[in-house]
Amino acid sequence: MASSILPLKTLRFRNGEILNEDDLVVVEEPLEIRLGFGPIEDRAEKSLVITMRTPGNDYELAAGFLYCEGIISSNEQIVSIKYCHSSGAEQEEDNVVRVELHPDVEVDLSNSERHGFSHSGCGICGLTSIDSAFKLASDNIFGDDIKIDMRLISSLPEKSHQHQHNYKHTGGIHSASLFSDKGEFVDIMEDVGRHNAVDKLIGKRLLNKESNSTSPILFLSGRMGFELVQKAAMAGYPILISVGAPSSLAIQLGMKMKMTLIGFTRNNKFNVYCGEERLLIN
Repeated sequence: MASSILPLKTLRFRNGEILNEDDLVVVEEPLEIRLGFGPIEDRAEKSLVITMRTPGNDYELAAGFLYCEGIISSNEQIVSIKYCHSSGAEQEEDNVVRVELHPDVEVDLSNSERHGFSHSGCGICGLTSIDSAFKLASDNIFGDDIKIDMRLISSLPEKSHQHQHNYKHTGGIHSASLFSDKGEFVDIMEDVGRHNAVDKLIGKRLLNKESNSTSPILFLSGRMGFELVQKAAMAGYPILISVGAPSSLAIQLGMKMKMTLIGFTRNNKFNVYCGEERLLIN
């Protein structure tokens, strides 16, 4: 498996001085996700997507991607996830994974039309229409009775930053973090792609059969795009908080799914765009 961080020599200009120093940069490489499905006597294979990602937690990324696409709905539907070993080239083997589904799983790829290339900043690139993306967000948001203290929201960026180990070394990677309704840190995933970080986090919990009911807050290190709200909705997270700005379409989906969306969360400030009924205002 390739490293997530690459050391290299860099020319640095500091106050008129030129320095030749070591630096660390985040690794970005393609990952192809293939799907094996159908009856045992008539298995089919489909190449779903090639996404630019940071190597590491590729199985979790694949599982999370399939779940957020609505292709699978549970851990039990996955028979195995393995790297492909057909090419003989280690680099390529580490960049292709095949997910084998249980023969009884009925695969419907009609809602997902991004079979092709997806770069690290892209979430729903290639979907044939916004309507098909809306269909992916199932009506499974829990937590109508969840209330969180508004004062804990401002503490989340620093709590997340403490666990962003690759970011501390490179400054060039996104993260997705989970918190309890009391603001307690639960888990984190980092990736050069925002949507990949979320897929990895969702996929990890799916593969480990971990419930989301005790960790209703999903915190993003960057902006809040539509595709990230869609993934949070698919996974059932009622509260989505980001350091950056949400888009108009992200807010529309958040309202549709009765989620709580909070953006610009930094420097003890934040904006609430919908779902304020979950906030305890003291």
